[in-house]
Amino acid sequence: MSEQQPPVVERPSTGSGTERDETPRPRGDSRFVSSLRSSRGDRGSLNDRGALKTRVADRLVAVADELVTLSNDLHADPELGWQEARSSARVAGVLERHGFAVEQPYLGLETAFRAVRGSGDGFTVGFLAEYDALPGLGHACGHNLISAMSVGGAIALAEVADELGITVEVIGTPAEEGYGGKIELLERGAFTELDFALMAHPAPVDVAEAEPFAVAHWHIQYDGKAAHAAAYPERGVNANDAFLIAQTAIALLRQQLPPGVRVHGVQTRGGEAPNAIPERTEGRWYVRAETTEKLLALEQRVLKCFEAGALATGATLTVTPEGGRYSEMRTDVEALDFYRANAVAVGRDFDVDPVASSMNRASTDMGNVSQVVNAIHPYIGVGGEASNHQPEFAQACVGETAEQTLRDGAVALAWTALDVARSRAASATTLEGERE
Repeated sequence: MSEQQPPVVERPSTGSGTERDETPRPRGDSRFVSSLRSSRGDRGSLNDRGALKTRVADRLVAVADELVTLSNDLHADPELGWQEARSSARVAGVLERHGFAVEQPYLGLETAFRAVRGSGDGFTVGFLAEYDALPGLGHACGHNLISAMSVGGAIALAEVADELGITVEVIGTPAEEGYGGKIELLERGAFTELDFALMAHPAPVDVAEAEPFAVAHWHIQYDGKAAHAAAYPERGVNANDAFLIAQTAIALLRQQLPPGVRVHGVQTRGGEAPNAIPERTEGRWYVRAETTEKLLALEQRVLKCFEAGALATGATLTVTPEGGRYSEMRTDVEALDFYRANAVAVGRDFDVDPVASSMNRASTDMGNVSQVVNAIHPYIGVGGEASNHQPEFAQACVGETAEQTLRDGAVALAWTALDVARSRAASATTLEGERE
């Protein structure tokens, strides 16, 4: 891992809300109402939502080639979490060329950034961009497309931002793949100025609502004692045996685990030579459950399996969280309905095979953001037979179909942000009228 990685400390996930937010949290302060009222004064036909959306879509068409280039460049040069120096600079650079004020590093994180455009002092919408890749698989989760869609949506929405009295932000969020970059940003004060946050994630097919597992990520290490495996085996403490016992215990535990949980991992170090008792072994393990509350209970059962390996062999166990726990998603239902309608309007199809749609269960640190900000995290399909985290899926995230996905996603996100801003403006105006 990069030296830029922030210190890893175990902390509870931010927020513990329900999975769906049936009641959006409109902002009703007088600044927002005044801003919307003054910006409506001379707009004429601009009050028509269709006219606004046409302008937004036209702006997206104008920058589409630049977005494709950005996506392709990210895809061709994948970087791992906390190491995305070139990737974050590319994404931020496009935004800066289109009039966004860019702050990078952001909140002390070298590969995070914040880009802002618009003069509104009321409603603020944030498009979230991910750009880290997977070890050995490159962009097999399509984060190149996530960045390009968020950048495109933000640039397109910025076309009408001043007239609507809103502010458009893009937050560059590093290290989503297991290290919880958004959680680190939350702990440092990010996102709290947003009224609405959104992003779209590539998948085999379109699924509007994210229903991710809560998840904990652990680095596992056993330390034993090296010895010659043939001449002096009795002098050794076998750290590899400890890992084997732990994995066997976890495999047996699965029979008694309730539905809706997942326990899985990989051993990354198993020993140095076949004729030496392994002195150290290491691995990375994930534990998932439907909610953070259920996850906390599950963690203790799995930890006992790792402790069993240490107890049986005499090795020393060290468990280190690789970041904060990822929360379940608190979906803004009104915004999700807007997204679904807008996605259908640009030609997307949500009538899909349920088996192919299960990517929406994948854990994400966007869940933590959704605990403090109204948010959505829809999935958008790139077609084909491959699924996320396969080499073939990385291939599917570039090319003609991926480029259409990019354009569709960027427009649908921008239109959704526009719809949400106008809806919340109406709610704020109603609240202000009631106070008067």
